[in-house]
Amino acid sequence: MESKKSLQGIDTIIVRVSNIEISKKWYQEKLDLKPICDDPNLKLVVFDTGGPTSLTIWQTEKAIQNNPDTSSYPIFKTLDANSANQELKEKDIKVGEVIDDGFVNYFFFYDPDGNILEACQVHE
Repeated sequence: MESKKSLQGIDTIIVRVSNIEISKKWYQEKLDLKPICDDPNLKLVVFDTGGPTSLTIWQTEKAIQNNPDTSSYPIFKTLDANSANQELKEKDIKVGEVIDDGFVNYFFFYDPDGNILEACQVHE
């Protein structure tokens, strides 16, 4: 008989933010994410990402430090990195250029706290 694994996948990714209300509005309006849980006492909001893993923004009173060389960050799946890049630029989001590494097209973008986010298109 096969035993069940104790760890069965990633449930959510946590992104720390400095102001839950500003960030909640940004993630809803700029990224079109829908909240599935909003806890004002804990100052966190869980968003449906359209896949099995949710994204949780959670307010912290500590300084948020983002380092592109050492920070962990979520990667959003996209079917067309160039179109997604243009769409986010049109929403006045700080967006980097699309990079084609031969396997994927990807780009970085940033939330109001400067948290690093990425969008990635896998080559067919």
